[in-house]
Amino acid sequence: MVFVVGVLCLAVAAAQSPSPKAGGKGKGEGKKKNAAPAGIPLPIGQEAKGLVLPDYDTDGKLRARFEAGTAKRVDAERILFSSLKMTTFTPEEQPDLSIDMPQSTLHMTTRVISSEERTTITRTDFSISGDKMTFDTNSRQGTLVGNVKMVISGSSTLMDKPTE
Repeated sequence: MVFVVGVLCLAVAAAQSPSPKAGGKGKGEGKKKNAAPAGIPLPIGQEAKGLVLPDYDTDGKLRARFEAGTAKRVDAERILFSSLKMTTFTPEEQPDLSIDMPQSTLHMTTRVISSEERTTITRTDFSISGDKMTFDTNSRQGTLVGNVKMVISGSSTLMDKPTE
């Protein structure tokens, strides 16, 4: 089983590696951001344990990594994850946000991950959690709803006035 998961991860990484576009377009023109693991090689009804999926942008930089306890493809459009930990990265490929979702669904066409269970987002300077969450992997924007709680650490730096 570990071998199968390893092969799946390699196949996803190879499928998502950037490829140069023909057509002579200028830099930044016609680029579509490849967000969320697109061609996940998981047959409908199949479940994989310990699945790790990288997400690269069109320049080949790591944008996010999805680590799921289990992943199950429900149909061609949806994948159910349990114990999903999604880590986003800065443009310099340094870890930025850590998003923990006990149960979640990835909608392949919209590239939106949603969870109906309490979700926690952490970064070095804050932690925020809510009862439901949606996260658009294209725009990298999310919404937390219901009993939202945020804890800010290192708040003394927030009170400092910028010197000009």
